[in-house]
Amino acid sequence: MKFSETLEFGHEDRKRIYEYVESHGEVDAEEARDVLHVDHGGFRHHVAILKRDGYLEEREGMLRASFEEGAAEEYEVDGIEFTVRPARQEDLSGIVGAIRRVAEQGSYIVAESVADEIDHDEALLRHNEIESRMFFVATVGDDVVGWVHLYAPELDKLAHTAELTVGVLDEYQGHGIGSHLLERGLEWAASNGYEKVYQSAPSTNEYAIEFLKDHGWETEAVREDHYKIGGDYVDEVMMAVDL
Repeated sequence: MKFSETLEFGHEDRKRIYEYVESHGEVDAEEARDVLHVDHGGFRHHVAILKRDGYLEEREGMLRASFEEGAAEEYEVDGIEFTVRPARQEDLSGIVGAIRRVAEQGSYIVAESVADEIDHDEALLRHNEIESRMFFVATVGDDVVGWVHLYAPELDKLAHTAELTVGVLDEYQGHGIGSHLLERGLEWAASNGYEKVYQSAPSTNEYAIEFLKDHGWETEAVREDHYKIGGDYVDEVMMAVDL
């Protein structure tokens, strides 16, 4: 089900405008009006209402969907200024690039699979299209330097749990970016009714395991020789935190 199907727009053209913008990430307002064949006055009227009601935002003639997951949070640590905010469609390539760089040594299997999914189907990034998926990013300037991703199974018996991946580029580690991303992701999970968040990692990813332990996560199980990395069998460490 599309998120828009649960919303009350009050007018069919208003719904069409929102769905067009939401499905494209960011669009030129005049281009959207022409594509949807809505007269100029009616289009501006509907856009104004969608902006008023918090469904759309507009910057320099470009429209994008607004999300309820919160505003951008700005930080400065050790002279590095960074922002943590909900991901936007235009962040797609930056997210994929960041995940692949973090996972390139074969130590972050789950995150690498997430990158493959969104790289092949960019619709998976739209967090109001699939309610069980959410991305936040950390940016320095216009560059994505870290991410946190949560995915919740749609099975009723697992609906109280969510899987999390989080990572920061090597050159930006040690400045609290990962901690802020993790906190933002867990806040989102708790506010959306999830009771437990989990993550699995190869035992060779000692940095990630220690990072999660330092933030209150516990090891629930170890599956021996679950991965084969570079010809070597590696254990899987399954970790979780209760919210």
